[in-house]
Amino acid sequence: MARVVVLLSGGMDSATVLAIAGDQGHECYALSFDYGQKHRAELCAAKSIAKQLGAVEHRVITIGMGELGGSALTDASIDVPEPGSEGIPVTYVPARNTVFLSLGLGWAEVLGADAIYAGVNAVDYSGYPDCRPEYIEAFQAMANLATKRTVEGQPLEIRTPLIKLSKAEIVAEGTRLGVDFSITVSCYKADKDGAACGHCDACELRRQGFIDAGVADPTRYQP
Repeated sequence: MARVVVLLSGGMDSATVLAIAGDQGHECYALSFDYGQKHRAELCAAKSIAKQLGAVEHRVITIGMGELGGSALTDASIDVPEPGSEGIPVTYVPARNTVFLSLGLGWAEVLGADAIYAGVNAVDYSGYPDCRPEYIEAFQAMANLATKRTVEGQPLEIRTPLIKLSKAEIVAEGTRLGVDFSITVSCYKADKDGAACGHCDACELRRQGFIDAGVADPTRYQP
């Protein structure tokens, strides 16, 4: 049984990735980040997901990305945009996946883990440059050069099993693996209890995924 680190945001994609890693027989160590996001509901969701899916350990690392601002998810002066905005949306958090993967890489080395699992997705993604396959390939190349483990001939792989899946395919796979999507939080404007707004980009993608998969949407929506 191989040890792996799974980046766990509390959303439906990362929950599905944790379920996939567990289904593959791995010993899963879940890693979440308190990075200055406006709502804490996703961290509560991550804790529940890690427990439900049997993670060996779940850690939350606090990092001050919110102090940098520049994103509607961390900066109180920037509103979450209405769906359909063109270009890279202001919900993009500068360097977020690079920071998350780097800390995941550090913990993986400490644990002697063979891989890091991340829920990045290039099909339904919102235009984020750090969700593209070429970005993951570049980070993998960097990891191969930067870590003691890989230099000594023990590969550490960045695995992104959802990267080419549609949201409907993610819903179907998570459902097959027993993910309780009702406890996941994807909304950019979730309330303190994790109820979704129902109309941001993340909510629209999520809702359409359930429709296309033919699966009842268990999401809790705000009144």
